[in-house]
Amino acid sequence: MANCRTEIWSSAFACATLCKEKVSRLADKKPKFYVVWQGREPGVYSSWDACQKQISGFSGAKYKSFDTLAKAKVAFQQDADEHWGKGDGAPKKATTPVVDFHELSGLGVNMSAWCVDAACKGNPGQLEYQGIDLATGTNMFHMGPYPEGTVNIGEFLAIVHALALLHEKEPDTPIYSDSKIGITWIRQGKCKTKLPPSSDSQRLFNLVARAEKWLAGHSWKNPILKWETSRWGENPADFGRK
Repeated sequence: MANCRTEIWSSAFACATLCKEKVSRLADKKPKFYVVWQGREPGVYSSWDACQKQISGFSGAKYKSFDTLAKAKVAFQQDADEHWGKGDGAPKKATTPVVDFHELSGLGVNMSAWCVDAACKGNPGQLEYQGIDLATGTNMFHMGPYPEGTVNIGEFLAIVHALALLHEKEPDTPIYSDSKIGITWIRQGKCKTKLPPSSDSQRLFNLVARAEKWLAGHSWKNPILKWETSRWGENPADFGRK
């Protein structure tokens, strides 16, 4: 009988120990936040189950986990390709080549084009954008800073700004942008930012509305081309803040 009580006690103690260890492991496990860029409902999710509902069976889904909500929110405003398939932690980018301006033509760059780019101090943060004439190096426009915006909004506005300036006199001049999202939004005719409007961003959102109205009311022939940073170095309109 004593042996039986001892065995029961030992079994109960072992079970309690295992349960305690399991609870401890669960407590030590840090929460993760999941960004879905392409799925049924793009957004930021606080559990894998919620994320999985958006991507399971969805062709071309793009998603990634982050260890803090702040990182996830910033990543959601950025291009999925900056994070997708690049492992945990900060995204690793290939070294950008340094290319002499005078070598660009030989690398296939159309030197009659304009280049546009945007820069943001934080994302969202203080935003500005500009465009230059590749042939002369002349700064054709520089807008901002605006108190609150995102790089993607700036890239979109920079392309529209260039289109509007070139529309009458230079309808065939190409425009280079290094933003896949900006170029996609132009083709869709809409700035699909997730940034919520605020008092700090009101002036910027007014400009976005004007840009969308311009796109809806005009057609253009200017080729909008992707600047290939990995081959040609930084976009000549870059603000040099990387």
